[in-house]
Amino acid sequence: MNIGIYGGSFNPVHFGHVGLAKWIVEHTDIEEVWLMVSPNNPLKNTDELAPEQERLAGVRSAIQGIPGLIASDFEFALPRPSYTANTLRELTKAFPQHCFSLIIGEDNWEIFSQWREYEYILSNFPVLVYPRHCRGFADGEPTADRRRKQTLDCSAPSVTHLSNTHPSVTHLSDAPYFDISSTDIRHQS
Repeated sequence: MNIGIYGGSFNPVHFGHVGLAKWIVEHTDIEEVWLMVSPNNPLKNTDELAPEQERLAGVRSAIQGIPGLIASDFEFALPRPSYTANTLRELTKAFPQHCFSLIIGEDNWEIFSQWREYEYILSNFPVLVYPRHCRGFADGEPTADRRRKQTLDCSAPSVTHLSNTHPSVTHLSDAPYFDISSTDIRHQS
């Protein structure tokens, strides 16, 4: 089965997370999207982070009854902070029957080379990149060539450098753009 791993703090989960995950199941060859609640994202400040069980409960509630969407606490049992490479490695061991793809926003793609073991991820897993505001774009929207759609391939080739047209990367140009963030929601409260 093709499983998309959509990791995040989900602090809180919102309609953009759910809408994107649902769209991916409906419009790609991903059969399930596991919304992987991160207990401790190494790239985020934990000062405003709600308790992990509370965030997991929020995800479960938000996706209740939506086919193909799964709330996951898999990272809760892993060492912290939660590095995506470790999570993908452990998922592959625990579920060898599945093919895992990583789902990230264009904002994270822009800094992907800062992720721990990003070469390992690109060499072993397809990466789906969805529209998000990125740094370096005057209007906040990525250009069409950065959002070009490619075919998913569960046997990603080795990588020698990072580029926007890497063979293991699919830019989901047709995916809906949700102009909302958990940070905005927290600051409105």
